[in-house]
Amino acid sequence: MRMEHMKKKKGFSRRDLLYKGLLFVVTVTLIVYFLPRDGKFNYQFDINKPWKYGQLIATFDFPIYKDDAVVNREQDSLLASFQPYYLLDKQVEKDAIAKLKENYHTHLKGILPSVDYLRYIERTLKEIYGAGIVSTENIQELHKDSTSAIMIIDDKLANSKPTDHIYTVKKAYEYLLSADTTHFNREILRQCSLNEYITPNLTFDQQRTQTAKEEMLNNYSWANGLVVSGQKIIDRGEIISPETYNILESLRKESIKRSESIDQSRLILGGQILFVGMLMLCFMLYLDLFRKDYYERKGSLSLLFTLIVFYSVVTAFMVSHNIFNVYMIPYAMLPIIIRVFLDSRTAFLTHVITILICSISLRFPHEFILTQLAAGLVAIFSLRELSQRSQLFRTALLVILTYAAIYFAFELMTENGLANDFSKLNARMYTYFIINGILLLFTYPLLFLLEKTFGFTSNVTLVELSNINSDLLRQMSETVPGTFQHSMQVANLAAEAAIRIGAKSQLVRTGALYHDIGKMENPAFFTENQSGGVNPHKNLSYEQSAQVVISHVTDGLKLADKHNLPKVIQDFISTHHGRGKTKFFYISWKNEHPDEEPNEELFTYPGPNPFSKETAILMMADAVEAASRSLPEYTEETISNLVDKIIDSQVAEGYFKECPITFKDIATIKTVFKEKLKIAYHTRISYPELKK
Repeated sequence: MRMEHMKKKKGFSRRDLLYKGLLFVVTVTLIVYFLPRDGKFNYQFDINKPWKYGQLIATFDFPIYKDDAVVNREQDSLLASFQPYYLLDKQVEKDAIAKLKENYHTHLKGILPSVDYLRYIERTLKEIYGAGIVSTENIQELHKDSTSAIMIIDDKLANSKPTDHIYTVKKAYEYLLSADTTHFNREILRQCSLNEYITPNLTFDQQRTQTAKEEMLNNYSWANGLVVSGQKIIDRGEIISPETYNILESLRKESIKRSESIDQSRLILGGQILFVGMLMLCFMLYLDLFRKDYYERKGSLSLLFTLIVFYSVVTAFMVSHNIFNVYMIPYAMLPIIIRVFLDSRTAFLTHVITILICSISLRFPHEFILTQLAAGLVAIFSLRELSQRSQLFRTALLVILTYAAIYFAFELMTENGLANDFSKLNARMYTYFIINGILLLFTYPLLFLLEKTFGFTSNVTLVELSNINSDLLRQMSETVPGTFQHSMQVANLAAEAAIRIGAKSQLVRTGALYHDIGKMENPAFFTENQSGGVNPHKNLSYEQSAQVVISHVTDGLKLADKHNLPKVIQDFISTHHGRGKTKFFYISWKNEHPDEEPNEELFTYPGPNPFSKETAILMMADAVEAASRSLPEYTEETISNLVDKIIDSQVAEGYFKECPITFKDIATIKTVFKEKLKIAYHTRISYPELKK
C-alpha cells in the first residue's frame, strides 16, 4: 500500500513538473514571438533643446542622411526630368504606306489630280511616322506629368526626343492637310480620308520605364556627409542645432538599419529569450519558495502566467503596429486582479515582472517603468479588499491622478522652460490617462469571468453569498432557526479572529454561515433545533445517532454542490469537525461497553482536518460557541476556562497540524473569543419596579 502511494505521488510529481515546464516554455515563446526586434535608439531630442545625456561618441561609421524635405525635393526634381520609354513600331509605317498605294490604284487616282499628290502624302507620312505618333491617352499622361521629352527605342537604341516633336493622330492629320498648301489643295486631300493611314506607332514600355526609374532612384545619394567612428557628436548641455539634429537622426536610422541584419536580429532574439526567461524563472522561484500553495495549484499558476502573457503580447502588438498609445492600457488592472484573488506581494511582483517585459517593446522604457510601478502600487494599496463597485471608482481616480502627477514630474525635469510655459505639456497624454482609468473599471465584471475560468472566489462573490436573504440562507433560517443563529454567532466570532491574525475575514465569515447547512436534512436531531422536550435520539443506538449527526457534513456537501457553492466554501463544511469524533455518543458507548473496542469509524467525521488559517478559525469558533451555550453561569473565569479547554484539546489532538497557523495566532484567537463571549453573555441591568 505504501509503495503504491509513493508511485502515485511520484507520477503526480512528474506530471506536475511537466506542466510547469511546458507552461514556462509556452509563456516565454509567446512573449518573445510578439516582441519587436528592431534596434533601439534610447534618446529623446529636439532642435534648439539642450542635450540631456552624456557625451555621445560615434561607435561606427555612418552617413549623414539628407533631411526628408531635401530628399523629397531632389527626388521630385529627378522624377520631373525623367524620360519614359516608348517602343517604335516600324511595321505600322510600312502598312500605312502599302495601304495608301493600294488605295491609290483602286479609287484615289480618280480623286487626286496628279501623282504628285500621292508622292506628297507618302513623303509626309514617312516624316510623321519618323517623328513618332502616340495615342491620345499617352499624350495626356505626358502632359499631366509635365514630361518634356521621352526615350524612343529604335533597333535597341534609345534616343531622346522632345514631346513637342511627337505627333498625335489629330496633329498628324492636320499636318498632312497643311504641310504644303501652296502646291496641294486641302479640300482635295480631305476627300482622301487620310486618317485611315495615321495609326500610333509609339507604345509605352511600362517595364523598361519602371526599371529605369528604380535604377535612377537607387543611384540617388541619400547622404551628404560621413561621421567616422570615434568622432564626437554632442556633449551634455549643448544646444541641438539643425545640423546636429540631422546627424542624430542619421545615427538613429543607421542603428535601426544595422539591427535589421540577420546576425543582429539573432542577437536581439537571443537577448530577448534570455531576459524574458530569467524574469519568468525568478518569478517561478519566488512562487516555489514563498508562495508554495500558489505554485502547487494549477489555477493560480495559470492565472498569473496568462496575465503576464496577455499584457506583454498586447503591448508588443500595439507598439509594433503603432496602434493607439500604450498608456491607454490599464496595467493597474493586473495587480488589482491578483490582489483580489491572491495577495498584495504576489500582485506587486507580478506587476513588476510584467512591466519589465513590456518595457522591452518601448523606445523609451525608463519613464514607462517608473510610471507603471507607481500606478500599480497605488492600485494595490487603495484596494485592500474589493467588495463594492464604489471602491473601484476610487482606485481608478487615484490611478489617473498618479499617472498625471508622475508624467507632470517628468515633464518638469526634462522639458526646458516648462515652469514658465505650461502650454508645452502634451494634453493628449492626460486623455490617455483618463481612458486608462475608464478601462480599469472593467475589472469588476472581468473578475466573474476569471473566477469561472480559473476556479477562484473573489470577495465580491463572498459578499454576495453572505447575504442572509439569499435562497439557501433564508431556507436555513426557516428550517433550522437554532442552527442559523448558531452560524451567525460563529461567523461573528470567526471574522473578528481572522481580522486580528491577518486571515481572510470575509472568507471565514461566509464559510461560517454555510458550515452547518447539512443540518437542514434532519433538523430535529440537533439540540439547538429541538423544542417541547422531544429528542429523536432516544429511539436510536449510539452508533445510529452518531451516523445521523456525522451525516450533516456529507449532506452539507451535497447541498453545496446542488447550489453551486464555491470549493472554498465547501472546504469549511468538510473541515469544521475535521477527523474528530461525536464525543457524546462515543463516550456514552464506551461507558456502556467498558470491555469492548468500538468501531472508531462509526463515530468519526469524514474530515479532512483544517488546512488553512480560515478553516482552523472556524473549527475553534464552532466548538467554542456551541459549548458556551451549556455553561451553567457566565463569568469571566468560566468563559476563559471553556475557551482554553476546548482549543487546547483541539491542538493536543492534532487537528491543526496541516495548518499554517502559529501558537501566537492561537493565543490571539483565544483572546478574541473570550472578549466576544464576555460581551455576548454579560449580565443585563435589572430594571426596578415602580412603587405605588
